[in-house]
Amino acid sequence: MIVLSENFRALFYAPFYAAYVTGAFRDAGVEVALRPSPDPPAAARALRSGEVDVMWGGPLRVMIVHDGEPDADLVCFADVVARDPFFVIGARPRPDFRLADLAKVRFASVSEVPTPWICLADDLRRAGVDPDRLDRVSGRSMADNAAAIRAGTLDAAQLFQPHAEELLASGAGHLWYAAATRGLTAYTTLVTRRPTLERRADDLLKMTQGLHRTLGWFAATPAVDIARALKSYFPDVAEPIFAAAIERYRKLGLWGPDPVIRREGYDRLHAAMRAAGTLKRDIPYELCVDTSLAERARS
Repeated sequence: MIVLSENFRALFYAPFYAAYVTGAFRDAGVEVALRPSPDPPAAARALRSGEVDVMWGGPLRVMIVHDGEPDADLVCFADVVARDPFFVIGARPRPDFRLADLAKVRFASVSEVPTPWICLADDLRRAGVDPDRLDRVSGRSMADNAAAIRAGTLDAAQLFQPHAEELLASGAGHLWYAAATRGLTAYTTLVTRRPTLERRADDLLKMTQGLHRTLGWFAATPAVDIARALKSYFPDVAEPIFAAAIERYRKLGLWGPDPVIRREGYDRLHAAMRAAGTLKRDIPYELCVDTSLAERARS
């Protein structure tokens, strides 16, 4: 059995839940037990202490660990969320939106996790905008920021699904920017320790094969059927919102075609982290990524 730690509950992680619902892991010949986690740091602690075999999470955290501990053994081995799942939602229509426009409004960034703001700040720098000069609200939850958009006390907010889709469907929010359009950004992978990758290679290969099959199912299955299949994981999300969110993510190419972690996506995230000062030094792709199982899984 492989014990897999959830990072936290989020709709853009839907393929991980789908692997259970569709029986993909079982059909690949491996038993995978899902262990809930309250937040990403807790998942990482469980992995490093040996309480779980694998977690899903961002390469960002793996890079940070390697930056602080040169002998760290964490490694990413299968890609799932290949692009940034966050949006900038505005209170008013702005069909000609440019990133530089954020310097002219009151804007709220994500506080729950670090990656979204690190990546958006890099987008801003590349657009010639100093992110430190924004009238930026930080420290509030996405739910609070979505409520502020509805109340008219905030011009724009950085949100993921279903918050974004709910605002769009109600007419209270308008899509300004989908971060996935910047291109590949290594966002969520399976992570383990190198000794586990070596010792349990057969089981982890089967797990990766199950994920590969799931990504194919996700690409071909009607969004409403996906929403119905995963309803138990997101009981508070209305089916039309769930299906619309899945379809929007799919059109953006959020989930990769296979589990191979592309260097391009890693390099984009790494560059954003270096620009933000999150990393003190360069962390090579080869140190944090092993694509050997993913390459075999897609063949």
